[in-house]
Amino acid sequence: MLPDMEGYDICKHIRKTSNIPVLFLSAKGEELDRVMGLAIGADDYITKPFSLKEVALRVKIQLKRNFMISEMSKEVEEIKEKKLSFGPFEIDEDKIEVKKNGEVIDLKPKEYKMFLYMMKHKNQIISKEKFCDEVWGEDFFGFDNTIMVHIRRLREKIEENPSKPRYIVNVKGLGYKLTDKEN
Repeated sequence: MLPDMEGYDICKHIRKTSNIPVLFLSAKGEELDRVMGLAIGADDYITKPFSLKEVALRVKIQLKRNFMISEMSKEVEEIKEKKLSFGPFEIDEDKIEVKKNGEVIDLKPKEYKMFLYMMKHKNQIISKEKFCDEVWGEDFFGFDNTIMVHIRRLREKIEENPSKPRYIVNVKGLGYKLTDKEN
């Protein structure tokens, strides 16, 4: 017995803020008590008399189940992270696919890598050197023209008016930035 409140109230309070396992260990063994405990959110309901081995095993099972659910949640988050979106653009890294307003945009491998890097660093200035390191590899000693040509081709594919870019903008003397000028 708890001194100030009932286990049911504690369970309700815990369930409002957490998904941690809740096990009732009670002298109340009537069916109504067990059903009520489980109905308000308990994961298990153990009545007296009980075996310590059984209680330990039930706790272990609940912890294992909670851990598995937590891991599955992490996996779902990782899958969600493989899909990026910004403005009208979506990238599905598993499919290696870029869409604008739901329409697939056909990008060459380097264009895709550049755009993916920009999506992961949206609203940040990316220097030409950073593009070289991240897209071509650190041993690439390309010319500025190589980056400029790829940016031009990328703009031709994603911008409404490539000569007045809205999304891939040049930050004079510093690099490029993926942004949405209208927002």
